[in-house]
Amino acid sequence: SLSKLQLKTGDLDPRLFSRLRHLQKLDLSDNLLDKFPNSLTLPDLRVLNCNNNKLEDVTALKQFPLLEELTYENNVYLTLNDDYKVMFLLQNLRLLNGKDITKLANHVRRVNSRKLTSKVTAHWEKFFRDQLPEEHTAEQVKSIKKKFLKSVQTNVVCGPSSLSEFTRWRVKMIAEEFLSYSLGLELNTDPEPEEKMEENEEESTESPSEAAEDEAQVMVTPSKRKRNNSKSRSKNKRSKTQANTKEEAEDVSAEPLHFLQCHSKGNSREDFKTQLWSCVFEPLLDSGVRKDPIVSSSRTVATCGGESVCLIDCETGTVLKKYKVATEEFFSVAWTTLTMAISDGRKKSHNILAAAGRRGIVKLIHVAADFCYGEIKAHKKPIATVCFSPTQETHLFTASYDKRIALWDIGIPDCDYNFKASQLLVLEALSIPLRIALVPTCPEQYLLAGCESSCLAWNIKLDNEQKNRPFEAIFQFPDEDGGMTTSHRVDGLAFLNDDVIVSKSSKLGCIYLWSWSRSFDAKGKGCQRTVSAVILAELEWSTTNMSYLTLSTCPAKGYVFCGDENGSVWMYNLSGYTTAWSSAKGKRSDKRIPPAQILKWPELRANGEQLSEILVNNVVSDPTFTYLVVLTSVNVTAIWKKS
Repeated sequence: SLSKLQLKTGDLDPRLFSRLRHLQKLDLSDNLLDKFPNSLTLPDLRVLNCNNNKLEDVTALKQFPLLEELTYENNVYLTLNDDYKVMFLLQNLRLLNGKDITKLANHVRRVNSRKLTSKVTAHWEKFFRDQLPEEHTAEQVKSIKKKFLKSVQTNVVCGPSSLSEFTRWRVKMIAEEFLSYSLGLELNTDPEPEEKMEENEEESTESPSEAAEDEAQVMVTPSKRKRNNSKSRSKNKRSKTQANTKEEAEDVSAEPLHFLQCHSKGNSREDFKTQLWSCVFEPLLDSGVRKDPIVSSSRTVATCGGESVCLIDCETGTVLKKYKVATEEFFSVAWTTLTMAISDGRKKSHNILAAAGRRGIVKLIHVAADFCYGEIKAHKKPIATVCFSPTQETHLFTASYDKRIALWDIGIPDCDYNFKASQLLVLEALSIPLRIALVPTCPEQYLLAGCESSCLAWNIKLDNEQKNRPFEAIFQFPDEDGGMTTSHRVDGLAFLNDDVIVSKSSKLGCIYLWSWSRSFDAKGKGCQRTVSAVILAELEWSTTNMSYLTLSTCPAKGYVFCGDENGSVWMYNLSGYTTAWSSAKGKRSDKRIPPAQILKWPELRANGEQLSEILVNNVVSDPTFTYLVVLTSVNVTAIWKKS
């Protein structure tokens, strides 16, 4: 027994342990181990207790082939996927965390392996066999191997979504064996380091049976939609445009990948009423458990609506995780990356998701650990939207129906998830703030908000003791009569670049682009002053006056996206305009700018009936504009991919 000794991984000296040739039972519980060294040996080990440690991976346990009983409860980074990995790796394992797993383990080792092997083989035969010439060079083998491993991990799916990470791990293993033994393609021609799978990535908080049931209800299939990316796909299958611009021939075409019904109340397949409101792509970590080796940019998106928050892999359409609060209706989600202390004083970056809605409470979720570690009772009325500061990782803004925007410091949780949140500012608005945006050139000084009846700006600098602050400026825009007004509902607000703001006034059904620097004269004095927005252009959009169909931007590509009342997505490529707008003498574009493309909603059938009256509440692209996520009023999340 080596329990409760504050042992760290470095304390397990292989030179000592490898001499314990006949050790059968080992208790390492209640220590600080984050992994097992690979060379402990212990050839006769039968019983191992690792409860209450900080283990992040189980694959090193394969060095104990005779292990029959294993417990590792209360290791927060280990998930259901790890249970399945040890069942496969340890052929003699009978008890896992006190439960008899004999039948399940046999299924994992035999039935599951047969199914996956069949799918891997079929994938090779269908997509790769003809790519390899009979007389092939080592370089050709290396290339085909790399392409095949990447493709097969992305496309071969089996079992519930909660086991996707285990499935991908096994698929890679099977694919390598297939290449080596069945085809005689030696793998040692490629000395690349082993790709580390995304630990803890795809563990659902639901049981395997629940997840499988949920998965069966999730897919809503559009008629005539092809799922593969074969080159034979004809161009007329693409969603074509109503574009009049020169960019029409540009690479802006997008194709539908997935249509998911994953926010249903009580997992009901009959739910086409839950409204979906907010989605944000997960930031990439430089290293750590959520780094995905298969793609170079984030393809994981958090979505919210109804009682749940979902994490979705945009490429596969897999619901990686689902978090529910039965009494909540979630309106907004936001990501931040916190550098948290782990064992032996080391630090590690983890992505934290904040989710809020009707109850006025912010839930803080440590995604990799599948753990909602805390909540902040931020407001007594619903929270419309939340966002994190891009420069202060713990600073969170919450905009509420109480006509206030609060700035919180959420703190950094310690290794036991203790944290302390504090309120730093309260910004007073004239009406309910719907959308908020920090000014990119000075995110610690100014915040903008689109509200129910106005567009406002506040000074948020934390250099004075005034905690409650009135707005510093109210912006006026053209009205229907040709004059200027400050009274209008702004339900869309985002920065296209460091200076250009895109805002949508729902009453007039118009989208304006305007200059922050030219509108907001920093030298002007006094609070609550009226400022005329210096408008650069107007976008051609739907004639609807329906509210809360919000917009978003992709600054890296110069794009603006906005959905409409017919399920369509309007895409504007403004990269050719921004240079002229940045000029001090840049004049307003006389004509409204048309969309580069309008993605039409395809014919979707659910339970044999066509979905109708589809509003696009929100549409967001990832930072590189690879994926486009469309949230609707009918509980359907649509994922498009740029082709």
